[in-house]
Amino acid sequence: MLDFPRWKQLWFWFVALAAALSALPSIFSLANLDWPAALPAPKVNLGLDLAGGSHILLEANPAQVVRQKLDAMEENIHSKLRVADKPIRIGDISTKDGNVTFMVEDATQVDAMRELILPLTTGAGMTGQRDWDIQVVDTTRFVLTPTKEGIDQAVTAAMDTATEVVRTRIDALGTREPTIIRQGRDRIVVQVPGLKDTQALKDLIGKTAKLEFKLVDTSASPTDIQQGIAPPGSQIVPFADPKKSSTGVGAIAVKRLGGIKGDSLTDAKQTFDQRNNEPVVSITFDQQGGAKFAKLTSENVNKPFAIILDDKVLSAPNINEPIMGGSAQITGSFTVESANQLAISLRSGALPVDLKVVEERTVGPDLGADSIRKGAIAFIVGTTALMIFMLFTYGRFGVYTCLALVLNVMMILGIMSLANTTLTLPGIAGFVLTIGAAVDANVLINERIREERHRGRRVVQAVEMGYKEASRAIFDANVTNVIAAMLMGYFGTGPIRGFAIVLIIGIFTSVFTAVSLTRLWVANWLRRARPEDIML
Repeated sequence: MLDFPRWKQLWFWFVALAAALSALPSIFSLANLDWPAALPAPKVNLGLDLAGGSHILLEANPAQVVRQKLDAMEENIHSKLRVADKPIRIGDISTKDGNVTFMVEDATQVDAMRELILPLTTGAGMTGQRDWDIQVVDTTRFVLTPTKEGIDQAVTAAMDTATEVVRTRIDALGTREPTIIRQGRDRIVVQVPGLKDTQALKDLIGKTAKLEFKLVDTSASPTDIQQGIAPPGSQIVPFADPKKSSTGVGAIAVKRLGGIKGDSLTDAKQTFDQRNNEPVVSITFDQQGGAKFAKLTSENVNKPFAIILDDKVLSAPNINEPIMGGSAQITGSFTVESANQLAISLRSGALPVDLKVVEERTVGPDLGADSIRKGAIAFIVGTTALMIFMLFTYGRFGVYTCLALVLNVMMILGIMSLANTTLTLPGIAGFVLTIGAAVDANVLINERIREERHRGRRVVQAVEMGYKEASRAIFDANVTNVIAAMLMGYFGTGPIRGFAIVLIIGIFTSVFTAVSLTRLWVANWLRRARPEDIML
């Protein structure tokens, strides 16, 4: 137990010093001192409660989810009819008044139609209900109504997806440890520490980024479009830049169904057009999306198609030739910054619903500075009291404990800096808690050594048995703490996760310093001094 070969000693010192030195940039930063620019500077990121930042409350409109559900059902019905074994003729499909309605021309095909569309409905979670109610009215008219359970399930899925999309977009900005959680049925809380440009954040997370490619309905006249009249099966979409309209109307008619959606994208990045060097967004489809895009362009050569982003037309170029390879470019009078933001939005996926900011608060750095100051005071007072107690109670072994304690603090900060983790006010609490745990380990070891001496064991045997027997209890206790901290980190969010991360790091470093390093120091002292007794 007390035999340390040279390589192990060097390895212990390397790990301890490397982690401790990594904490210096963070210590300089917290003390408002300048760190040399030529040296690496990994730093601990401060959370919203310590560094200040932005708090935004986003709200979605559940009615939009219902509208999407109706439109999706309409398109699914058309898709089913196109691949049906036996043709079934129906009238126009209506999605007014929250229902999907249509009539079957041949009354003898009503049962076949029901069997065709029944697979389009599914169970609504564990409620025992289906997400759609299918009724046949007046013999041949189908009325499909989304059930309350189905709507609730769709809203929940949409909000879960929106939460992850918002998280992905904020992470792409390079910020650290944002807090993004659901609140109620249709709201999302976003807290981003250290972010000063709140408007850029709102613009980014509020952009739906719903990308669509749809064929232009060339049969629509500019006069009808100006009056808001679209041909059957088409819809009018305004241009994002009215100057792009060739007719001067400022809008265009596109086919409502068909086309390609941006959910098939695998990549989007800001590049430059080789012809005029203007910023553009280059997109890449997955295999299925690329095949659909190639088919769309192959079947509609010399026809215009519209590139639509968030229900506004960016451009409507002609398809001069089939576009193979699954890649394309989006142009639209971008700047480098706006093209990059659009690329981030497209990469992270489209928001399933529009999100509007209903509350916005800014947490100033003054509050964070006060929290840091009070946390530092609590840490210094607590640590000083612990050191005094250990020195007076255990003498030389107390000195080793204090050295291990200082090194433990440095290692925690260093590992947090290297891992780019975020320190929050609960994280400081976890910090202080690990200090107590580290001292507790040394108390167990020293008391066990004292007991072994009272039993008459010689110094070396007492120290060896003290570390051996106490280590079992220390490891058992810390394993249970790690399990609890891992569960908090997995299921928790924001400050709770920050507390768990600091606790996990602190547990590992405290065991390393309190057990392994102090044992190394004691072993070297025993070999060098060969004491006949120890004062404990």
